[in-house]
Amino acid sequence: MTRIGLISDTHGWLDEKVFDYFSNCDEIWHAGDIGDELYKSEAFDKLKKFKPFKAVYGNIDGQAVRSEFPEQLVFTCEEVKVMMRHIGGYPPKYNPA
Repeated sequence: MTRIGLISDTHGWLDEKVFDYFSNCDEIWHAGDIGDELYKSEAFDKLKKFKPFKAVYGNIDGQAVRSEFPEQLVFTCEEVKVMMRHIGGYPPKYNPA
């Protein structure tokens, strides 16, 4: 079974404890709101290299983050179709994708 480390809403800051928490994970998924300060940091580079990494941008992310990561990812993990997006819509208009 693939172990996923799921994180979001870091808003420009990453606690180094994340590397301990995710040490037994196979992949790391960031579900948006990375934050421009974090995106430019060595800590974020370390996170991307630590394990296989997927991410989407969130509503607070600037152009640099948006140019590297999509708004939405759809992929398969162990025969399960996964859709990752920061905000799926607002009541009553959720995105059915």
